[in-house]
Amino acid sequence: MRLRRFLAVVVARNREFYRDRTSLGWNLLFPLFTVLIFAFIFGGGPADQYKVGVLAPGGDLAAARHPFLQTPYVRFLVVTDEAAGVGKVGRHQLDLLLDLRGTPRYWINEESANGRLAEQLLRGAVSADAPMPPREAVQGRVVRYVDWVLPGVIATNMMFSCLWGVGYVIVRYRKNGVLRRLQATPLGPFEFLAAQVASRLLVVAIVTTLVYVLTDLLMGFAMHGSHLVLALVFFAGAACLVSIGLLVSVRTRSEELADGLLNLLSWPMMIFSGAWFSLEGAHPLAQATAQLFPMTHLVAAARRVMLDGAGLADVAPELALLAGTTVILLAVAAKLFRWS
Repeated sequence: MRLRRFLAVVVARNREFYRDRTSLGWNLLFPLFTVLIFAFIFGGGPADQYKVGVLAPGGDLAAARHPFLQTPYVRFLVVTDEAAGVGKVGRHQLDLLLDLRGTPRYWINEESANGRLAEQLLRGAVSADAPMPPREAVQGRVVRYVDWVLPGVIATNMMFSCLWGVGYVIVRYRKNGVLRRLQATPLGPFEFLAAQVASRLLVVAIVTTLVYVLTDLLMGFAMHGSHLVLALVFFAGAACLVSIGLLVSVRTRSEELADGLLNLLSWPMMIFSGAWFSLEGAHPLAQATAQLFPMTHLVAAARRVMLDGAGLADVAPELALLAGTTVILLAVAAKLFRWS
C-alpha cells in the first residue's frame, strides 16, 4: 500500500510537470540556449597565447601595417587610449602595447613573463634590415584574477538578490492573494512598488557591504578608486536591477513563469556582462549584445573604479545610463501594475 501511494504521488507530480508547458519548455530549451551562447562566444580556432594592444591609425586595426600583426597565436586588440593601454601593461592585462600611429614604439612590463616572450616574437617579426621599435619599460603589480573578478561576483550576487527578491516575491504575493487584500487598503500601487524598491535596496546595500568588507579582510583585493564612487555605482546598478524585477512581476501570475523569465534575463546578463571572463577579442556581435544589458555597465564601472582608480566623471556615462534605464522601467512597471 505504501509503495502504491508513493508511486501515485510520483506519477501525479510527473503529470503536473509535463502538463505545465512553461516548466517543460524551460527545462528543455534553457540548457540548449546556454550551450549555444557559450559556443557562439568562445567558438573559433585555437586559443591565442598572448594579448597585445595596438594603438592603430584612426583606431582601425586594418589600417595598421606591421609584420608583427601577422604573428599567429597572438590576439591583437585595438587600444584607443594610450594612458589606459600603458596602465593595462603595468597590471599585466596586456602582454605588450604596440604604437603604430607614427614611428613604431612599444611598452612592456619587464616583470611579465608573457611580455618578455611577446617581445621576442616582435623581434622575430622585424626583418634584419628594419630597426627594432623603441622600447619603453612599464612597472606595475599584476592584477590577480580575484582582483579582476570581484566586481563581477558582487554584481552577480546583487543581480540575483534584486531580481528574485522583488520579481518572484511579488508574483507569490499575487498568487497567494496578498495583493488582493492589500488592494482593499488605502495603499496605492506606487506606494507599494516604492516600498518594495526601498526594502530591497536596503537589504542589497547591507549584504554587499558585508561581502565587500569580509572579502577584503580575507584576500586584500586591489582598490585604487573612491569607496564613495564605488558605492554610487553599486546603488545605481541595484536600482536598475530591481526595476527589471518589478517589470517582470507586474502582470505575471505563475511562480513558475516568473522563475523562468527571471532566469531568461539573469543568465544572459551574467554571461555577457564580463562578470566572470573578459569579452575582449570575442565575436563583435557578442560585444555589441553585451552593451544591451545593465549588468555590463555596472560591472565595467565598478571594475574601472577598483582597478583603474576611475573617478566620478569617468563613470558618469555608466551612471547616467543605469539611472535613465531605472526611471523608464519603474515608470512602465507602475503603469502596468495590477493587484490581481
